[in-house]
Amino acid sequence: MKKILVANRGEIALRVMRSCRKMGIQSVAIYSEADANAPFVKYADEAVCVGPPPSNESYLLGDNIIKICKELNVDGIHPGYGFLSENAEFTRKVTEAGITFIGPSPESMEVMGDKLSAKQAVKAYGIPMVPGLDEAIEDIEAAKKIADDIGYPILIKASAGGGGKGMRIVENREEFEEQMNLAVSEAEKAFGNGAVFIERYVGSPRHIEIQVLADTHGNTVHLFERECSIQRRHQKVVEEAPSAVLTPELRAAMGESACQVAKACNYVGAGTVEFLYENGEYFFLEMNTRLQVEHPVTEMITGVDLVEEQIKVARGEKLSFTQEDLKINGHALEIRVYAEDPKNNFLPDIGTLEVYKRPTGEGVRVDDGFEEGMEIPIYYDPMIAKLITYAPTREEAIRRMTKAIEDYDIVGIETTLDFCKYAINHDAFTSGNFDTHFVKHYFQSPEVMDASTKEEKQVAAIMANYFIDANEVKPDYSPSSEVKAWEVNRI
Repeated sequence: MKKILVANRGEIALRVMRSCRKMGIQSVAIYSEADANAPFVKYADEAVCVGPPPSNESYLLGDNIIKICKELNVDGIHPGYGFLSENAEFTRKVTEAGITFIGPSPESMEVMGDKLSAKQAVKAYGIPMVPGLDEAIEDIEAAKKIADDIGYPILIKASAGGGGKGMRIVENREEFEEQMNLAVSEAEKAFGNGAVFIERYVGSPRHIEIQVLADTHGNTVHLFERECSIQRRHQKVVEEAPSAVLTPELRAAMGESACQVAKACNYVGAGTVEFLYENGEYFFLEMNTRLQVEHPVTEMITGVDLVEEQIKVARGEKLSFTQEDLKINGHALEIRVYAEDPKNNFLPDIGTLEVYKRPTGEGVRVDDGFEEGMEIPIYYDPMIAKLITYAPTREEAIRRMTKAIEDYDIVGIETTLDFCKYAINHDAFTSGNFDTHFVKHYFQSPEVMDASTKEEKQVAAIMANYFIDANEVKPDYSPSSEVKAWEVNRI
């Protein structure tokens, strides 16, 4: 494989291209008119404009992308995440055109892209699942009877899609039919598929996912877990690896379950199996058939370049390591730096990056796709960057993240930086005692961020006065011999 087209934009396009360059592979960027001056376009060996800013006129034009691949003699397509990354029909067309799709087969995507077919696929493997119905609701009265047996509250979920659309919590039998109709309507509008099913409502879940890798030679491994419970609008904001709550025994069990899920759909490449976790129990949620936004934290604790492994698998190579070779080293945190205003219900904020200075330092990594002076486009996801820190311990990783957030200088737009600083220093997070309702429980009033900052300044002032009064002399300091994994800025 000598040339790869990256069918994406922004930070993930740049991230994939860096691994390509490391492997001696040429990269091709596609870009919309809005991204003409973006860093990923400049970094690529070749770049082609694919249309106006709206994604349905540029990044989602699969046939046009395949045509460009043929014109430029491209060997493979890396889809990143979002856009066409989980589009089975696009994947099928790529393969039929004689181009290697760096990801799973379209059949695997189709099985795992629908929650009901995914449930059916893993059923025979004994994977723990939330009690409920594993087929679409057709008979409302029969569904009510099952809900009675499960016990209220129950959750009505859309079979297709995600992001919280087509989901309704039902507190009692009387509101079942009304909530089901609302869920069906929303699912039809969002996904063109109104199929819904029911599950027991897991009231205080943690969102824990397992990274898997599988090759074409029958080898499947997991690269441990990521904790992704701090979310807003069902979308992740803070991720870490490993989780603060899993025991080695539970980690091994979840990892084995994740590998079984991959085998259930003949999965090849990098994928993520998501679970709900509560009170020592875990339940299969879904599988994401692509690279995840939060993949860097897994790279940090394992030392494995997941993009490089994706490419090797796509070339038909065997995995170069076994499950026994993989170990967890240290702890990693990632925050998503969004152009959003946490004080205004996390609404997107657009504008110009008047000042944009990245943090640096030991154990700090920034995956981004912007430079100072650039505008944040209104057409795409508002994520500016992913800020990652690595350290030998969770406590040190949190301290490094706090310092990195403080050093990240962004002027011109509102961002989620202050919210993330507040979240990772909250008692619930530092103690490990939190779940997916963190925002609802601890962020009802955005003024808590201001109060937190005021308190920090008071503590700093007290400590400064103490050291001045005590007239203490700083001791000699020599850096500890830490593991320096992925100590690279902007990779």
